[in-house]
Amino acid sequence: MKYNTVKLGEYLYIKGRIGWKGLKKKEYLTEGEYRIINGESLTTNGIDWSKAGYITEERYNESPEIMLAPNDILISKDGTIGKIGFVKKVDKPTTVASGIFVVRNLRPSEINTRFIYHFLTSSYFKNFITMRTEGSVIPHLYQKDFVELDFPLPEMEVQNKIVGILDSIDQKIDLNKGINENLLQQAQAVLASFFIDFSQFGGAVPNDWEQGTLQDIADFSNGYAFKSKELLNAPEPDCYHVFKQGHINRGGGFNSGGTKSWYPISKCSSLSKYVLHKGDVLMAMTDMKDNVAILGNTALMTVDDQYIVNQRVGLLRSNGYKSTSYAYIYLLTNSFDFLKDLRSRANSGVQVNLSSAEIKASPVWIATDEVNKAFNALTEPLLSMIMANDIENQRLVDLRDTLLPRLMSGEQDVSSLDL
Repeated sequence: MKYNTVKLGEYLYIKGRIGWKGLKKKEYLTEGEYRIINGESLTTNGIDWSKAGYITEERYNESPEIMLAPNDILISKDGTIGKIGFVKKVDKPTTVASGIFVVRNLRPSEINTRFIYHFLTSSYFKNFITMRTEGSVIPHLYQKDFVELDFPLPEMEVQNKIVGILDSIDQKIDLNKGINENLLQQAQAVLASFFIDFSQFGGAVPNDWEQGTLQDIADFSNGYAFKSKELLNAPEPDCYHVFKQGHINRGGGFNSGGTKSWYPISKCSSLSKYVLHKGDVLMAMTDMKDNVAILGNTALMTVDDQYIVNQRVGLLRSNGYKSTSYAYIYLLTNSFDFLKDLRSRANSGVQVNLSSAEIKASPVWIATDEVNKAFNALTEPLLSMIMANDIENQRLVDLRDTLLPRLMSGEQDVSSLDL
């Protein structure tokens, strides 16, 4: 059934920071009582609270209209617009930077706030943003853009059922992410005991180990330089998903919901070396000088023959020397000391770049076959579980993205769906 529509702006409080000078880099605090969500902490996957900054009480009090409250929705309105976050709780005073709208439900007795949130993450709203900003040199969203936006409004009972279905998918995704964080911590602890503090060997490097470089244990290659105009913005049959830096999380890890580009397999007859395999390690080779976030971080490919790697992403593939495996390469490249050393050797300009030579020259300890096999036996099962959960999460994301527009439009009868 089709739902009646209303004008979204009539139901929402929408505020951005007004008449407030942007923070200079030196004004951000590393800790404090007053937190600020900026463009970096509002990601394509929601709010990353670990990336939030801190400001003084004076700065916080300048804009009481955007002090965050539970159930607020955040939308990026400048630059990369349309990133959405939902504020479940506020454990300390928090505000937003100038590039973000705070959206608040003014009529909760008529609209479930989570229903609004899911609508704003739907393809309908994304298409609205695309049409609104197409051709803009610097895209922006304005408060007036919401005023005339058509919004489906079924009965509250139907809204609640739709929210229950979509939230149950999101909760399973979040559960898997939590499990993966725990599994990764275990794997990182094993890495530390074997190759960082050497506590597994009494705190000292065994005499029969080699001090080598990354190229001794991994084959390295740069990604392919695709022409932007040749890339597809939507999947078609017989296409590879193009792996870009947007698929690499800050701190490491694979963001399967990252940059969306595809390339026809029919054009890849001479590009087989760029096609990715399960266990490949992908490294970010470029970052912004003033905001180094992912430089040197790596992601672990979870599937075979579905992705092809783009330029400025380095491909590291284990060569098996002395039984070293993808587990050692992946965990090591995301470790603190390795990244600190590698980033210190980057070329700095407007952007910060890692050269192939410096990546391959990164120093590593190479243990004996016996030790490496023991390390693999402890870490590979953990990483395999992480990869399996990542695959399940992508399936859940695809399910949610397929269901969401059908549910919002009334095309899908919610009475036939169970939570």
